[in-house]
Amino acid sequence: MSREWGINTIAVHTGREVNPTRAVAPPIFQTAVFELEDAAAGARFAREIAPTEYYTRWGNPTTRQAEAIIAAFEGGERALALSSGMAAVATAVLACVKSGEHIVAGRSLYAATMELFQNTLPRLGIEVTFVTPTDPENFRRAIRPNTKLIYVETPSNPRLDLTDLSAVAQLAREHGIFTIADNTFATPYNQRPLQLGIDAVVHSATKYLGGHHDLTAGAIVGSAAFIERCWQHAKLFGPTLSPFEAWLLIRGMKTFGLRLERQNANAQRIAEFLQAHPRIERVFYPGLPSHPQHDVARRQMRGFGGMIAFEVKGGQEAGRRLVESVRVITLAVSLGGVTSLIQHPASMSHGPIPEEERRATGITEGLIRLSVGIEDAEDLIADLEQALARLA
Repeated sequence: MSREWGINTIAVHTGREVNPTRAVAPPIFQTAVFELEDAAAGARFAREIAPTEYYTRWGNPTTRQAEAIIAAFEGGERALALSSGMAAVATAVLACVKSGEHIVAGRSLYAATMELFQNTLPRLGIEVTFVTPTDPENFRRAIRPNTKLIYVETPSNPRLDLTDLSAVAQLAREHGIFTIADNTFATPYNQRPLQLGIDAVVHSATKYLGGHHDLTAGAIVGSAAFIERCWQHAKLFGPTLSPFEAWLLIRGMKTFGLRLERQNANAQRIAEFLQAHPRIERVFYPGLPSHPQHDVARRQMRGFGGMIAFEVKGGQEAGRRLVESVRVITLAVSLGGVTSLIQHPASMSHGPIPEEERRATGITEGLIRLSVGIEDAEDLIADLEQALARLA
């Protein structure tokens, strides 16, 4: 082709070469093992990196098609699909660092990522320094001679702080440090970190890529050489994505661009409604000019995403009452699907974290996280309006 495909064409047509059949809808290769032509083939596959038809822990045609789509979304050479977002995060990180080495990470991270960095990695002899990610100079000041990785999440969970990806990538290159960005919140529809100089991207594909709340998956995208390193770890750790969930992921990604276009538009309208509401203290949404890093968002994002955070007046009790009063929006953890989901981090996802640590990452008692779905914006706004009225 003479021109680069758009994201919807990528979603529908990428990876067809991995499908050896004439079926328009890709088949599910629901098998753990593949027949070998002869003993020599078995020996050859055992030496190969990620053979597609040998043993499903090593590779599978259905998984390969999902990986091809995700790599094309991000503009990366290769992708590796795994059984969860945390499998992707842990595998990618451990492919970069070993005992005696050091990571610099943004302070605002997904709770399980933070637990990995605070509890598990130190037991492996890997040190982590957390910095406020909104100023690239904070990363520079934290670098040590043994720093091997800078890890960022932008927009961050749950307050939607932004990291200037180009600035961090340039800083890392100056020091020979590898970079990983969690692009789950933004998605490649809105932001492509690899094009901004970041070395690798991780995703919880459970969220926007799958998009329907019906699968658990993760993905790593980067150079072929880095994905091979990650595959070597995954082959041993075993976080294998099942062929059926890989097929669900392929099906979900067919409508990825359509969903994100709607979620972006809905979130912008809802953020503007919330910002004008008298019971709301503050709204965090990169698409609002009031966001302290709106200029960064305009520079590195094509759209501003479907995630909104806001502080309700009245603290923890008001936050709890609000999320328990919605009728259209669903009270649940997770994010990124067709259904709008709401949660109160202080009493839910971040509840086990001490209050002092929560406040250090900007999680106040009244903070609400809203994942905007594809419902009609008018219905979502009306639902929030009636729930806020109950706080009177």
